[in-house]
Amino acid sequence: MWATATRSNSCCFGSVITRVFGFCLVWTEEKVADAAAHSRQVCRLETGWQPPAPPTFEVSSCIWIRWHKNPVCHGLASQWLVCRMWPVNQPCSRSRGGAQSHSVVPQAGAALRSQRGWHSQLAQEHRLLLMFEPKKLSGITMTMSEHAGDSAERSSTSDLNVALRECMAALDLFLNNKFSDALASLQAKTKDSMYHALTYATILEMQAMMTFDPQDILNAGNTMKEAQATCQRFRKKSTVADSINSLVHRQSLEHFTEEEIHAEICYAECLLQRAALTFLQDENMVSFIKGGIKVRNSYQTYRELDSLIQSPHYVKGENHLHFEGGVKLGVGAFNLTLSMFPARILRLLEFVGFSGNKEHGLLQLQEGASSYSFRSVLCTMLLLCYHTFMTFVLGTGKGNVEEAEKLLKPYLARYPKGAIFLFFAGRIETLKGNIDAAVNRYEECCEAQQYWKQFHHMCYWELMWCFTYKRQWKMAFFYADLLSKENTWSKATYIYMKAAYLSMFGPDDCSPFGDSEVELFRIVPSLKLKIAGKSLPTEKFAIRKARRYLSSNPVPLPVPPLEMMYIWNGYAVIGKCPNLTEGMLETLNEAEEALARSSATELLADDRCVIKLLKGLCFKHLGKISEAEDHFNYIYLNEKKIKYDHYLIPNALLELAILYLDQDRREEAIKLLEKAKQNYKNYSMETRTHFRIQAALHQAKSTPENGMHCGASAVS
Repeated sequence: MWATATRSNSCCFGSVITRVFGFCLVWTEEKVADAAAHSRQVCRLETGWQPPAPPTFEVSSCIWIRWHKNPVCHGLASQWLVCRMWPVNQPCSRSRGGAQSHSVVPQAGAALRSQRGWHSQLAQEHRLLLMFEPKKLSGITMTMSEHAGDSAERSSTSDLNVALRECMAALDLFLNNKFSDALASLQAKTKDSMYHALTYATILEMQAMMTFDPQDILNAGNTMKEAQATCQRFRKKSTVADSINSLVHRQSLEHFTEEEIHAEICYAECLLQRAALTFLQDENMVSFIKGGIKVRNSYQTYRELDSLIQSPHYVKGENHLHFEGGVKLGVGAFNLTLSMFPARILRLLEFVGFSGNKEHGLLQLQEGASSYSFRSVLCTMLLLCYHTFMTFVLGTGKGNVEEAEKLLKPYLARYPKGAIFLFFAGRIETLKGNIDAAVNRYEECCEAQQYWKQFHHMCYWELMWCFTYKRQWKMAFFYADLLSKENTWSKATYIYMKAAYLSMFGPDDCSPFGDSEVELFRIVPSLKLKIAGKSLPTEKFAIRKARRYLSSNPVPLPVPPLEMMYIWNGYAVIGKCPNLTEGMLETLNEAEEALARSSATELLADDRCVIKLLKGLCFKHLGKISEAEDHFNYIYLNEKKIKYDHYLIPNALLELAILYLDQDRREEAIKLLEKAKQNYKNYSMETRTHFRIQAALHQAKSTPENGMHCGASAVS
């Protein structure tokens, strides 16, 4: 047997080998002979001993292996396994224990072992080049293959570590308002790393979601599609036989490498985010179906990965916290979102394989937020959205603000100027009724960064409502005007709000130059924007209300900004501040008196009922239960007189039911909620009303007999 030693970076083809790490290569006879001759020379220079010229070789196979542990390098060097080539006609065998049967150069091993410098250099390089003839050395081949597999897995784990570390650093830049730096740090590796690709695309999608700009949505969609393709390259490869077998027996995730299960979770995230963009990008039912298919595939993947984590055979890899955090994010998001849907929609979703449990979803997201992982901040942000927006806009206004504060506190300490966290801080102050503190937070958020104006627009929207709560109509108009000029989410809504605030100006207030209340209302219908083939519900509401101004002698709306404030559940906010509630009630009384003085029109009953609904809410929050009940009942009793604003009846029943829940009149509340849900259809903001009915029903049915409520969150 002939043996020789070589260093990879000394080989004439070493630079080629280093590019093909982990693959089995086939070399021609000429290349093998050249390599052998060169390695004999290297061996002489390194050890002082030159092996004899080898005989003719057949084509041999080569495996490139990277070793990460120094002791392994020392051990292999001492066993003469630095590099071996076997001639065709010379028998050779080797046991797993390392016994040499036909060595013609026993002194080579001693020479190598005596060269401490060689060992040191080899340990520094952490790599060996092994060549063998597979037909004759099956035992050694198996051993080497095992080493190669272990080495490849160690390398993929190392690459995964680096990718996660770099992506978390990019996320840190993003949270510190260094948005362009975050994108720049990721872009170079988006074609080679699934986590770089996913993080880069996610940041662009966040931008698209904030702007609603068609070009931003298209760009984010294309980038997310490329990220999905990058993730696909890292997923477990399957043959046709595997695919057929998976139809009969579900493919076991327990045999995946760590890199492959990370690829699955990243792939599922890409699918989910692409689905969201699909709903925004096109205006037809085909895109809706395509998005639905992506959602289902993503949902199924998350379920399987969650089953893997629960399996007793699950082996935690080095980066298991990041993987498990991704599963908790997906499972939690799906469960929480699905549980919020109205019962009739949820029944349809369950029929096609979806299911959602609010408590399980919250628990998964809380666990994901509390662990140190790449996705912990995403879990936190989703929980913040739930506690500060979803429970108020789509619920009964009983969100867990204390939990939101607890979640936000460590991030606000770490990122005191982080725009995202300053925005949530402002929202929390709003919900606590600290309107002045909220205004300061939103202004601070705008000052914190100038790169992404979209964050400013989110603050402008909240500032508009803060000044509405304070009845400072000029300031509210100012922010509605800014939004109408700078943001494309809903021009119709912004212009409607501008006109609405102008209608509240007193006779001594100067109207802005060039703006006419009536003319602004008249252009609202022409600004309708379609998303996923449908208009935004808020836009539909604004357009319906503005149509009365299209006539030559329009009947003015009584309190348009206060009515829109109800659509966004703003009375749950001012209800925490008696002075704000009393001020709003004063404005409503003035509007009611003005309505009584005006001439009767076909819209009189509608306008009276609008004011009755809003006054009833003020009475409820001021503790005047009897007056509130009378106002809500007035709307129900005058149902037949309402000509256009049919949304008032189910919402009056909803508010009366919530009032009864607060008084522990649970059975009466449930009857009213069922009536509101079953008896009324095709009215403005119907879906949002059904979300609120579902939240109230969940609250009613989770209330024990003694009337004490279970849990602070109201949304089911």
